[in-house]
Amino acid sequence: MAKGKATAIGFSAVMMWSLLALFTIGSAPVPPLQLNALCFAIGGLIGLVWTGRRGLEVLRGVSWRVYAFGTLGLFGYHFLYFTAFRLSPSAETGLIAYLWPLFIVLFSGLLPGEQLRPPHVIGALIAFAGAAVIVLAREGEGTGSPLGLGLAFLCAVTWAGYSVISRRLGEVPTESVTVFCLATAILSAVAHLGMEQTVWPETPLGWAAVLALGIGPVGAAFFTWDIGMKRGDIQLLGVASYAAPLLSTLALIAAGIARPSWTIALAAVLIAGGAALAARASARKT
Repeated sequence: MAKGKATAIGFSAVMMWSLLALFTIGSAPVPPLQLNALCFAIGGLIGLVWTGRRGLEVLRGVSWRVYAFGTLGLFGYHFLYFTAFRLSPSAETGLIAYLWPLFIVLFSGLLPGEQLRPPHVIGALIAFAGAAVIVLAREGEGTGSPLGLGLAFLCAVTWAGYSVISRRLGEVPTESVTVFCLATAILSAVAHLGMEQTVWPETPLGWAAVLALGIGPVGAAFFTWDIGMKRGDIQLLGVASYAAPLLSTLALIAAGIARPSWTIALAAVLIAGGAALAARASARKT
């Protein structure tokens, strides 16, 4: 697969993640870990259908260490993310959690065969500033706690580490994400039973939102992201990931949940500028 095509497929995950907030709001009042269990179960089942009988044979040949790594990445990130916001429901928590694209760019310099140029880092910082404009403009539900902020930082490191190490596992088939999703669904269900009260969607629209989450942002997105991380331009994808909070806000505006503001225009300029700088550096690298 060509690198440009793999990068485009990887960016489709960012596009799907931009709908995460919209569908999550629609799935209320389902608690986070229960929602996680439902959505990853849907994503895993879709993966089983996609892999088919031949895919099951492929999955048997994957090492249990790879499955442990993938499950730790998916479940660990979401568990840390939800716990961080439970302890520290603030804009600062969201901002720290959104350091992961910057960390992907920085960590990619440790990969063999990858060349990290200064414009990649500068572009990531500019795009991060754009994401910061959006996140800090939102009113938090509380104040940040040291433990919550620390977990948000671990959350960002976890996802960046999972994404970059996936590059080292380039020979592992993307079908393995199916097992990652199913194992994450099981662990999320166990965590939910121990930490939350079970609440089901109250309307058909709520169930539709859960299904949409499982099909897209918490389903297919992890498969396309795996392809992008293994075969695409990892630095460019890292910087471009900062488009997610911008696109998410635009989706909420289109749905009438959020209102347009000058911060969105400023964020758009910063994120687009950072991505363009990284893309130019990647073109020169090629």
